Amino acid sequence: MATTIETDLKEILDRIDKRLGAIESDVTTIKIDIATLKADVTTVKEDVKDLRGSQRSQIWVLIVAVVGAIIKFGFFPNP
Repeated sequence: MATTIETDLKEILDRIDKRLGAIESDVTTIKIDIATLKADVTTVKEDVKDLRGSQRSQIWVLIVAVVGAIIKFGFFPNP
């Protein structure tokens, strides 16, 4: 028993071409999203670095203020 499939090769190739076009579009969108994500991660890294530096500065200001208060009120009490 022989089975015959009759489909126009042009139709099949057109459907394959459309599907490949859709896949190519999706891949392009994914590449753009990844590039955007990389830029966002870089920005977040820089922000965290700035926050760490700012935090260190604030800690040193607090330490100096506490030591200054101890010196002022410990060694030179109000009369």
